Amino acid sequence: MTGGPASRTPDLGAPVVVGFGVTSRAVVRALVARGHTPVVLEDRPGDEHRSVATELGVELVERPDADDLAKALAGATVLLPSPGVPDHHPVFATARTLGVPLASEFDLAQAWDDRPVVAITGTNGKTTVTMMVADALVRSGRPAVAVGNTDIPFVEAIDPAVPATAATEVFVVEASSFRLAHSARFRPQVAGWLNFAPDHLDAHATLADYESAKASIWAHQPAGSTAVVNADDPVVVARADAAGLDGRGIDVVRFSIGSRADWSVADVDGRPHLVGPGGPLLAVDELARRQPHDVANALATAALALAAGATDAGVAEALRHFTGLPHRLQPVGSWSGVAWYNDSKATVPHATVAAVGGFESVVLIAGGHPKGLSFEPLRATAPPVRTVVAIGEAAPEIEAVFDGLAPVEVATTMDAAIEAADRLAQPGDAVVLSPACASFDWYRNYVDRGDDFTRRVRARFEGSATEGTTA
Repeated sequence: MTGGPASRTPDLGAPVVVGFGVTSRAVVRALVARGHTPVVLEDRPGDEHRSVATELGVELVERPDADDLAKALAGATVLLPSPGVPDHHPVFATARTLGVPLASEFDLAQAWDDRPVVAITGTNGKTTVTMMVADALVRSGRPAVAVGNTDIPFVEAIDPAVPATAATEVFVVEASSFRLAHSARFRPQVAGWLNFAPDHLDAHATLADYESAKASIWAHQPAGSTAVVNADDPVVVARADAAGLDGRGIDVVRFSIGSRADWSVADVDGRPHLVGPGGPLLAVDELARRQPHDVANALATAALALAAGATDAGVAEALRHFTGLPHRLQPVGSWSGVAWYNDSKATVPHATVAAVGGFESVVLIAGGHPKGLSFEPLRATAPPVRTVVAIGEAAPEIEAVFDGLAPVEVATTMDAAIEAADRLAQPGDAVVLSPACASFDWYRNYVDRGDDFTRRVRARFEGSATEGTTA
């Protein structure tokens, strides 16, 4: 099924694409396939960029200066930025001066394809919830695929030539703030905002800009659509109220782990259950992961998936079988009564707070490349954090924030951090790598950091008596 209402279609006569990463390449391929000839601007060109540009027959402007930007945008009808292009990039000021509108891959995908869209944003948990919602729909007999800020760009997924997505009935879109900020008229049928905390100040001009980008997930929803709101998050609640969702004919579904809401936790026959408008869905102890943020993610998943047409049985099965994603409190193994976890995806303090909250006693490994955020929220983690191993560029700041709360040992390599954590841990502890920082001081990305941690921990304990799983 292709082709949305004509009023949603941006003027693509002379598109300019900024950045040439995975998403922008998918955008350029889609534009070329539909008869458009975009100009591509790339600040850090390499042989792969040049090869793809030649293959697609598009102009690649390398390391554009102010004159190059003005020339490229002089006749442009739309600017399509890569998701990672920061707000301070001069291309945005040039576009404003010349009156060139912005659009994103979300706008293009919805202009070219009218299948239903579920969109999910949030500082933490959006990948997890996106995957669980897609699984719940599939288990309910509705072919769905997770796209957007995932391995599959949305604009690529609508291509009928892509076998993995050709039979899709519902697209479940992980909506990052970068994509939302650049979207002109993104109109999901179901849209959820999971939570908000400071992040990405290296890309967004201000915290208010980051918040506004998140809030825009509801800006263009039509009457009859559904907005899912975290009733426990004051920023999300305030933004939902400001959006006037009820007055626009949008069905608002709220979830909460702390109070009664449309979806919340309540005792049923002495067992806590996820309970929605239709009654109990499943017991909390049936979830594969049951920390507070896992329960919140499960409630959000139920609200989103059911609004998108999933069945109670399909949602319950998806929640029972979801064991987590790599680098998100991923169990590494348990040795001598100490469990080790890789939570390398926690690149902001808020994520670390959520990660350790479900443990009784934690040796925390934290630090890395700071993102310009305050580490003060980490003070709330002690307890359960009883001792800290600080790593990377942020080690002095981590040491300072725990002053008077928990002892801190500084390690200058990952091996040294693991050795220190092993020495400091006691039976019953969880050693958690949850850095609250980006990884770029020591590693290429959080995946490399988590993989290296996992590999080194297992190498250290190879041959030890293992308790529980090491999977």
